[in-house]
Amino acid sequence: MPLSLPFLSRDPRIALVRLQGTITPRPGLGGGLSPAGIAPALDRAFALKRAAAVFLVINSPGGSPVQSSLIARHIRRLAEEKKLPVIACVEDAAASGGYWIACAADEIVADPASILGSIGVIAAGFGFEGAIRRLGIERRMHTAGSEKSFLDPFAPERAEDVARLDTLLGELHGEFRGWVQSRRGDRLKAPAEELFTGRFWPGRRAVELGLADRLGDAAEEVKRRFGPKARLVTFGGRRPSLLRRLLPGFSAEAVIAATEERAAWARLGL
Repeated sequence: MPLSLPFLSRDPRIALVRLQGTITPRPGLGGGLSPAGIAPALDRAFALKRAAAVFLVINSPGGSPVQSSLIARHIRRLAEEKKLPVIACVEDAAASGGYWIACAADEIVADPASILGSIGVIAAGFGFEGAIRRLGIERRMHTAGSEKSFLDPFAPERAEDVARLDTLLGELHGEFRGWVQSRRGDRLKAPAEELFTGRFWPGRRAVELGLADRLGDAAEEVKRRFGPKARLVTFGGRRPSLLRRLLPGFSAEAVIAATEERAAWARLGL
């Protein structure tokens, strides 16, 4: 019987990277997906010897637009440098920043029940001016620069601040739209006024709209493209449970991060 050595096999090798969780600049709080946290796994995946492709398994409700853009650009730089095809496979969701990252792939595959889209930008906060007034607390703040104070939660909302925020959100939305249009091109099958409202859709409808290319999952897509003997090499593990992420420090920051993550998933009904 001939000796079989896996490292001498000529079967196709497929790098698979898991991109999971809310996208945040704070990788140490509540888990989160950040450029600093995922870049090493991406670098190793694209450096895999004799790799035929890189698969991204995405499961994210979104998060920071800047961090989403940084991760997506890192993926594109590696793909162009290594000249490897990139396929994104969506699990529960690739929404908002998660979809931003998915568009770094050459093709997007989704489950019929996956959630895709949410191509928009959101800003939310609270107003505490009534609460501090009832408590007899006086707000004191001094600035140098007429626009240094912006949407102070302890002061009444100002029309000029809202207008400034609307402009900022509009510009960020324009960046998001431009990225999706540049990556998906004529595969988009619906007008901009339908696709870029912040709405999201299940996988089957996302394929009809051109936000995804076909239905499926990573395992069957690898088999379809590269045959049953293709070897999957996984980079990046699954995230720990919510309880395990809270217990190590149980800090206020960890609680806030976990709450923000729960809210991001809840916006998608998940």
